[in-house]
Amino acid sequence: MSQTEVSGMKATLVPLATLIGRELRSEKVEKPYLKYGQAAVAKKGEDCFLIKTDCQRTHSNPSTSFSVFAIFDGHNGISAAIFAKENLLANVLSAIPQGISRDEWLHALPRALVAGFVKTDIEFQQKGETSGTTVTFVVIDGWTVTVASVGDSRCILDTQGGVVSLLTVDHRLEENEEERARVTASGGEVGRLNVFGGSEVGPLRCWPGGLCLSRSIGDTDVGEFIVPIPHVKQVKLSNAGGRLIIASDGIWDALSSDLAAKSCRGLPAELAAKLVVKEALRSRGLKDDTTCLVVDIIPSDHPVLPPTPMKKQNILASLIFGKKTRNSVNKRNKLSSVGVVEELFEEGSAMLAERLGKDSTLDANSGLFRCAVCQVDQPPVEGLSVNSGPFFSPASKPWEGLFLCAKCRNKKDAMEGRRLSTPTVIL
Repeated sequence: MSQTEVSGMKATLVPLATLIGRELRSEKVEKPYLKYGQAAVAKKGEDCFLIKTDCQRTHSNPSTSFSVFAIFDGHNGISAAIFAKENLLANVLSAIPQGISRDEWLHALPRALVAGFVKTDIEFQQKGETSGTTVTFVVIDGWTVTVASVGDSRCILDTQGGVVSLLTVDHRLEENEEERARVTASGGEVGRLNVFGGSEVGPLRCWPGGLCLSRSIGDTDVGEFIVPIPHVKQVKLSNAGGRLIIASDGIWDALSSDLAAKSCRGLPAELAAKLVVKEALRSRGLKDDTTCLVVDIIPSDHPVLPPTPMKKQNILASLIFGKKTRNSVNKRNKLSSVGVVEELFEEGSAMLAERLGKDSTLDANSGLFRCAVCQVDQPPVEGLSVNSGPFFSPASKPWEGLFLCAKCRNKKDAMEGRRLSTPTVIL
C-alpha cells in the first residue's frame, strides 16, 4: 500500500449527534438502499465472508435495522476465520448497552468493536488451535459506515467525484513502521526469513511464528504482541451515496485501491464484484484466495448508484478526510463538514486502555462489575480496572474506570508486553 493511499489533508471531526440531527431534520434525506454482490476464487480455501442485512439495534423493530459485511482471510488453516465469522458480531453487540438511542448506539459502536474483537480472540485461543485470520468488519446504519479491521484485508470507499478513500489501515510489518516499533517494544522480533548462507528473503515477519502481520484474530503460536485490537473508522456519507469495496489481500496484492474502484464503476454491485476479481486474476494470476464484496449505498430515490463523473483526484482529495492515527473516543467533538464524506471517528491505537475509555461499569444495585471485554459480571476482587497498575496502594482506587476480569486483564498485559505469553502449540 502506497503512502499516497492513506495520506491526505486534515479535516475536522463533526459531533455524531449533530450529523444525525441534520439527517432527521432534512426532508430530503431518507434511509438509503443497499445493493451488494460478492465474488471469490479459492486457492487455499481459507477465506470466509459474512453478509447480514437483517440486523436490528432493537429486537423486533425493523426501523432500527442495520447491515454487516465482513471478510475473514484465514491463514494456517480456516478454523479462526470460521470462528470469527460465527461469533464476532454477537460479541460486538453484547458490548453495546441495551435501550439506547440510535446516536448513542453509533457512538458506542467503535468501543464495542474493540471489545468484540478482543473477546473473539480470547475465546478462539482457548480452543488451543493455531490458525489465525484477518478481519475487515463493516457496519452500515443509514448513511453512517463504521469499519473495524485487523490484518491486510481492506475496505475502500468510492464516492461521487471519483475520489477513492481508504477506510482501513494495513497491518503488514513490511509497510507499517509504527506497528514494527510496537511489536519489538512488546517483546517480539521483526526480520526477514534467513536462508542457507545467511541471506534474508521475503517480507518482514514477526518472530517467533514468522507472521507478516502485526494484528489478527487467533495465531496462538505466534505470541501475544500480535494483537486483535482493530483500527476503527466511522464516516457519514452524503445523500449522494457511495460504493464500498471490501476484499482480501488476494485483490489488493494485484490491484491498487484506485484501479479496483475504476475497474467496476458504472456496473451493478453483483457484476462489479466479479469484475474486480477477474481484473485481479488477469493482473497477477491466482496466487492466493481472492474474495471481494461490493456494497452500493444508494439514495432512496435512485434505483442504482448514480454514475461517478471523473475529475482530477488531487483536487478533490483535499475535500475528503485525510489520515488520522489517534482520535480517541473522548475527542469526538471535533470538526467541520466536508463535501462528500464527513469523518466521525478514527482510532488505531493498540493499547486496550486507550480504546475502552474510563467509564465505570459498576452495577450500583448488585455491587458487581461488568468486564469491559467479555461482559461477565464479577465482584471486584476477581479483576482490576484498566487504569490500575500491577502494584497499587489502597489510596490508588484500583476499581476506578472500566473493569477487566482477571482473564481479560492477563490478555491486556500480555498484549502490552507486561508479561511473557506462553503460546499453545498443537503437535
